[in-house]
Amino acid sequence: MARPRTIERSSLLLSLLAVGVGIAAGYGAGAFRALIALFHNLAFSGQLSFAYDANQHTAASPLGPWIIAVPMVGALIVTWLVKSFAPEAKGHGVPEVIDAIYYKGGIIRPAVAATKALASSISIATGGAVGREGPIIQIGSALGSTVGQLALLREWQRNTLIASGAAAGITATFNAPLGGLLFAIEIILPETSGRTLIPVLLSTGSAAFVGQSLFGTNPSFNIPALGNDGLVLSSPQLLVVYVIFGVLLGLAAWLFTRSIYWFEEGFEKLPVNDYVRHVAGMGIVGVMMYAFLVYGGHYYVEGVGYATIQNILEDVLTNPWLLLLLFGAKLLATSLTLGSGASGGVFSPALYLGATLGGAFAVAMQHVAPGFHLDVATMAVLGMAGVVAGSTGAALTALVIIFEMTRDYHVIIPMVIIVSIAYGVRQFLMADTIYTFKLTRRNHPVPGSLETNLFMLRKASDFYDPRVVRVGSTRGMAEVRRRFRRFGRQAPNVLVLDAEQNIQAIFSSRRHYRLKGRGGIGIRSWVDEHMETDYIVVGAEDMIFDIVGRLRAANCEVALVTEDGNMSHPREVQGVLTLSDVARSSRLARQMERRRKLRPTLKPARSDKPQTTAPAEPAEDDA
Repeated sequence: MARPRTIERSSLLLSLLAVGVGIAAGYGAGAFRALIALFHNLAFSGQLSFAYDANQHTAASPLGPWIIAVPMVGALIVTWLVKSFAPEAKGHGVPEVIDAIYYKGGIIRPAVAATKALASSISIATGGAVGREGPIIQIGSALGSTVGQLALLREWQRNTLIASGAAAGITATFNAPLGGLLFAIEIILPETSGRTLIPVLLSTGSAAFVGQSLFGTNPSFNIPALGNDGLVLSSPQLLVVYVIFGVLLGLAAWLFTRSIYWFEEGFEKLPVNDYVRHVAGMGIVGVMMYAFLVYGGHYYVEGVGYATIQNILEDVLTNPWLLLLLFGAKLLATSLTLGSGASGGVFSPALYLGATLGGAFAVAMQHVAPGFHLDVATMAVLGMAGVVAGSTGAALTALVIIFEMTRDYHVIIPMVIIVSIAYGVRQFLMADTIYTFKLTRRNHPVPGSLETNLFMLRKASDFYDPRVVRVGSTRGMAEVRRRFRRFGRQAPNVLVLDAEQNIQAIFSSRRHYRLKGRGGIGIRSWVDEHMETDYIVVGAEDMIFDIVGRLRAANCEVALVTEDGNMSHPREVQGVLTLSDVARSSRLARQMERRRKLRPTLKPARSDKPQTTAPAEPAEDDA
């Protein structure tokens, strides 16, 4: 099906749409939190009420031990919602947003927002050990994509609105507009420039206004004044302590990331359906909840876990063994929840893990080295920043959000040290973050960094494939099959001409490889389906940057290269250039640059022009 025609709207209109997305995302965050409150009160106390404070522990349910069944019932409903309406709503949300930007042209189905809101609110409300930030990000992004589709925006403008919705969700949740902006820059935006940042800034400001009107001006946690004695790096020994702490947080971030996907792989191997998998996982979580209530007085591992974090910050929870137990229990509960098929975020669990590990480390240091004056609240705050930064890869976001929560400048220097080390340790152990690892397993890798690609300034003549064959339409299919059988993956590009010598269709060489294993009558219909009928004509001296822009604007994959960019006859075509060729050449260019830096004495690398091991054919005219 042909894509609808898109229009590059003015900066003013894009900015106004971003403001609308920010306002909608802010109110969307409010509606999402209201749904969590409603379902939570129904599930745990049987009351129809929207009154719910996530920073306070849930009172013991009158259901007693039957509370174990509540997460299991929630699992049945969530699985039905996800399977019936939006499979993208499964999991923690942010990977699906990134995938939509890099692999789906910024298209997120409108149904995702509603399904994600319902599924995640039920997962969290019935005891799932997941967060509300990831769902709010996905909901805001889906709103941005929907607005972009309705306005027929270009792909980069849709992506900008997606980032605007994500930033707005973070802003409204944490009352941290700078953190929301940096999250969009670090994780979501594929392009950082004035034309993309201004709309995201406006969306963030709009969401902050709505969020403060709904939730007040206070941050997510009531953080007491931090002990500044431990924040002043007055001795080399204290620096060593922070380095050790950073390493521990990096290991925790790595374990957190791996654990979720270990459990996901384990549940997928079970010879049962999705309903049984999720119910089994949440049944174990239900048992853990009830066990903590009986032996510890609170459910502890259920929901977003903000109440436990608040207790640590207020020095209510100071037993190091209990804190370590809570660390392990939350890690297990979150892995079970997401691994078995829930819908919810990983941001809150990362905060929980950091706070418990930080609190336990502080108490241990008070016994080992009391002269450093490391208090529990300070180390919990630093621990939250370290695990969030290490697991998500959003180091600047973690720094700024925690700073916006504490509003204490003294915490910045040790937090920079700890976040940097935690990030580096996780990156040393595994290159992927908790967001990108899911995409890598799906064979959808995304750029690890945004950088200027100098190869984009090179010419089409450096990249195009010169192997071109021209055939008449009467024998086009047979010619494609013949050349594929002869050359396989190295088959040339085929231009199919009509009786008037006009190009009717193109079968580029990259399509030949996809025919592998096909034959007989089936190959004819498949070839016919995958013929390219849309193309642009470019000059051999045109820059790759401009060609990619023209291909995207024309919604096509193929550029025919001529001497001067004009074509009066198909014989003037010198070669074929596709978006796949550009992507492949980009990867090759980066690989060669890395090799050049590592081994500067090597001879210069060969040209990026596609190479072939098969004998090149002369251009033909069989029409």
